[in-house]
Amino acid sequence: MDKIKKRKLDILVLSDVHLGTYGCHAKELLHYLKTVKPKTVILNGDIIDIWQFSKRYWPKSHMKVVKHLMHWMSKGVKIYNVTGNHDEMLRKFVGFKMGSLKIVNKVILELDNGKTAWFFHGDVFDVTMQHGKWLAKLGAVGYDTLIHINSFANFISEKIFKKGKLSLSKKIKNSVKSAVKFINSFEQTAADIGIYNKYDYVVCGHIHQPEMREIENVHGKIMYLNSGDWIENLSALEYVDGDWKIYRFDENERLNMIVNTREEEELNNNQLFDNLVEEFNLLKH
Repeated sequence: MDKIKKRKLDILVLSDVHLGTYGCHAKELLHYLKTVKPKTVILNGDIIDIWQFSKRYWPKSHMKVVKHLMHWMSKGVKIYNVTGNHDEMLRKFVGFKMGSLKIVNKVILELDNGKTAWFFHGDVFDVTMQHGKWLAKLGAVGYDTLIHINSFANFISEKIFKKGKLSLSKKIKNSVKSAVKFINSFEQTAADIGIYNKYDYVVCGHIHQPEMREIENVHGKIMYLNSGDWIENLSALEYVDGDWKIYRFDENERLNMIVNTREEEELNNNQLFDNLVEEFNLLKH
């Protein structure tokens, strides 16, 4: 296999990967991670879905994503693991450091273009999180069930009717006025707080809606960014030489996905775990 030329990034932002769930596109994410070389990585919440985590479902591809992040840590890549609602138990460990990894609730960075960026997941704006975790969990289970239905519908659409993939959950989410209203409210609230604190960028996750746009109020303006997710949008944020852009994994790229070597194909989760331990031991030296 030819060596892939990696794109150099100053900052990579990922959120809402939801490793450990059926909807996670870990293979596509792993391919993407192998094509970039970031200096700093912001894991902006919900990377591993602890809410719905099950020992019965943890494919090799999910373990390989974790292993790749650990490899970056062993190479000294600075990684901020921002807590989210689906991995909220990590909030007990805020401030914890291991090698180049740090667990935080938010990150404020002075960028090389002289501007300030505020990174946080965004679930603090979610009423269901503040007033009823059981309701939020019920919603999460419902969404995961919808993903199962969506996967089956895609199989029928592609294999039998020879049509493209559907996205029932996305269509439903975008068609419901209350959901659209919540997204708009979320973005405006994040922007308002960012403007009040005189930040130049506010960077969120949580709502699975990749976005990059300027938002204004009577006090000023700010660039709002959202990294999207790896459930439906397969998106990330990249910052290079003073500029932001939204990365989107597309179907053409799927055709060029990195082919695993025979050794990688033969690795089982136990062997992958052993490799993780090796990476961890490197971090201690």
